[in-house]
Amino acid sequence: MTTLQIPEVSLVVLVGTSGAGKSTFAARHFRPTEVVSSDWCRGLVSDDENDQGATKDAFEVLHFIVGKRLERGRLTVVDATNVQPAARRELVALAKAHDVLPTAVVLDVAPGVAVERNEHRPDRDFGASVVRRQHDQLRRSLKSLRREGFRHVHVLSSLEEIEAVRFERTRLRNDLRDVTGPFDVVGDVHGCRAELEQLLGDLGYALDRDEQGRPVDAHHPDGRTAVFVGDLVDRGPDSPGVLRLVMGMVEAGHALCVSGNHEAKLANALAGRKVTASHGLQETLDQLAAESDEFRERVARFVDGLIAHYVLDDGRLVVAHAGLKEAYHGRASGRVRAFALYGDTSGETDEFGLPVRYPWADDYRGRATVLYGHTPVPEPVWVNNTMCLDTGCVFGGSLSALSYPEREVVQVPAEREHYAPVRPVETPRDPEALRLTDVLGPRIVETAHMGRVSLREENAAGALEVMSRFAVAPARLAYLPPTMSPVDTSALPDHLEHPAEAFAHYGRSGIDTVVCEEKHMGSRAVLHVTRDGGGVVHTRTGRSFFPAALESALLGEVATTVEAVGLWDELGTDWLVLDAEILPWSLKAGALVRDQYAAVGAAARAALPTAAAVLEQATGRGVDVAGLLERTRRRETEVDAYAAAYRRYVWETDGLDGVRIAPFQLLASSGATYETRDHLWHLALADRLVQQSPERFTPTRRLVVDVHDAASVEAGVRWWEELTGAGGEGMVVKPLANLVRGPKGLVQPGIKVRGREYLRIIYGPEYTAPENLARLRDRNLGHKRSMALREYALGLEGLRRLAGGEPTWRVHECAFAVLAMESEPVDPRL
Repeated sequence: MTTLQIPEVSLVVLVGTSGAGKSTFAARHFRPTEVVSSDWCRGLVSDDENDQGATKDAFEVLHFIVGKRLERGRLTVVDATNVQPAARRELVALAKAHDVLPTAVVLDVAPGVAVERNEHRPDRDFGASVVRRQHDQLRRSLKSLRREGFRHVHVLSSLEEIEAVRFERTRLRNDLRDVTGPFDVVGDVHGCRAELEQLLGDLGYALDRDEQGRPVDAHHPDGRTAVFVGDLVDRGPDSPGVLRLVMGMVEAGHALCVSGNHEAKLANALAGRKVTASHGLQETLDQLAAESDEFRERVARFVDGLIAHYVLDDGRLVVAHAGLKEAYHGRASGRVRAFALYGDTSGETDEFGLPVRYPWADDYRGRATVLYGHTPVPEPVWVNNTMCLDTGCVFGGSLSALSYPEREVVQVPAEREHYAPVRPVETPRDPEALRLTDVLGPRIVETAHMGRVSLREENAAGALEVMSRFAVAPARLAYLPPTMSPVDTSALPDHLEHPAEAFAHYGRSGIDTVVCEEKHMGSRAVLHVTRDGGGVVHTRTGRSFFPAALESALLGEVATTVEAVGLWDELGTDWLVLDAEILPWSLKAGALVRDQYAAVGAAARAALPTAAAVLEQATGRGVDVAGLLERTRRRETEVDAYAAAYRRYVWETDGLDGVRIAPFQLLASSGATYETRDHLWHLALADRLVQQSPERFTPTRRLVVDVHDAASVEAGVRWWEELTGAGGEGMVVKPLANLVRGPKGLVQPGIKVRGREYLRIIYGPEYTAPENLARLRDRNLGHKRSMALREYALGLEGLRRLAGGEPTWRVHECAFAVLAMESEPVDPRL
């Protein structure tokens, strides 16, 4: 049995004459989906696998399929004769274009065997001369396959060899997905041994020294692994000392190291290749000259064996010296190595004689965290889930490391400027920059709680209009509250909505206990507050709630109150996001009240008394208008009730005087979200804010109801009647446990039950007339409820990404998706 190794991600090209048994061989060793056959492609385009006239089209299809598979990182096997260099050239080009390694497997079967096999196949009516010509081409190709670009060439020269072979799929050297850390990723050291020793000590590593006191290894008591991003050498005072320590750590399994461009250049120099000894290389060579031959040979083996990047932690972490765009993660080619060593360069040099580099991280949208160095920056900054850890230690800056997965930066200052920088240290670009393609077009957002949520292209376009013209900056817009599901239509003759249906809904969903929360007649607001009083207050459509000065003053008050009740330290955070209502309603809805509701009320109160008076006069003259007069008087009463309904939610404010905040849920803080904490926990936090600052915060009354207990349900109904009878808007019924799942998936996070009088504002003064109620009962709630659940999942996903420190575009994607869904055609009164 002969074992042949092939990379897990590769292009395998079968080479053999017709009748060599390539299809049988492929079927024996590879999955059907991995094999792309030229015969199958002919049949696909012409319904006849032997139609040679379809060969050109068939190979266009074959190359397209192969390209798509390689793009997705799937092992792909090409089953065709491939005896002509031109045919192989196109396949090698495909492998190169997708940065995978091509492997040739040659089935060198004797022409007589192939001819005999073809004679037993009725679909092979060509003569023996064709097979002999193909075999001659194959033999002439054997010496050139490696020159053509095949990384591995396996020639099977007999039927016995073909039968005895088996394949072993191997990982690329850069594939360490099974190594999960935790890691401490160290930036460019450049010969700064003293600073490296101090940094490792600060990270908790214990140094091991040789008999001369030189550090030769370092290990962490908790089993952490150091990962070096390259550029260990050049410019600094002790490149051999750095190499001695790092090589010892790597050999002991305590560290990993990728190659930097300086290691690549040193490897060439030590191998005797011609290099220019610039940018500190000569200093390193001079320092190594004082070392033993054995040490120099060890260094030569080490730097020559370094690979360009590692993929770690199940693909969630990538380390490369100059960074790496997503398409290159886990791939192997010359251009992948060049990108990892030198970055995305234009081929030009700047005024300092250094390469002009493109800011690849600005456009990075990959899921993996990418940590790198190469280009010094003043401080490490997250840019789209990437971070540069080269903080210019050798230039007098600092030596930096990032602890992963904790995402904590540890730094030590340079002892001095060891080397004067050729070019000033670059200032990091705006890490919050977004691209239009981050939001436009039909999109699918992956959520933790509902899987994929799809967005229509036209909805995204509408959301972009709102976001670009009215919303706060994307970096400040982490969360938009979801729409809320209305309760099932009530069966009671004089009600459109009633709590009994909400309790019954949750009972059917497997929820035993709910909490009823007073529904404040204010405007929904999200408060993103930082410990120093910064942040943003925005509406449920992402618009700024207050002018800048008032927003700053309010956030300062909130931050002070949070400090006073001890929440910053209790939660271990310097920011938090609150879900709240801000009262009065007229603060944001003043124009709506004035132009829509008040205008209707004023017009009705002006017209209806006159109409009633005229009808009374007509009655006095014996005209039978009694029915119309009764209806007009009823309309007067209903209009008075309508005006009273909206007036309850209007009062004067002066600056922040008269403004009240009713918080009801803590959404997120640094490293944490709180959807699994029950609502009484959230309301208890809100109560602490109210108790500390009652002039600014207002409480949310609540009642817990057992939906399976008739007395408890009756108490919930009475409580709602008391709230709405006193002029309240109604209540929101929520599962007490907060985030819950039922037999059909996520359960509605809240159902609003609005009061009979409040609904006059929504449906008009006369909505309680029997004929109007009968019409309004025909409400289609399915789409609204579906939207509510999808927006809920999107909101939770955005908070999860925010708390996890993900880049702005990933967080904003979810808030944008919520707003896009709001443009779906749904009755706005629901």
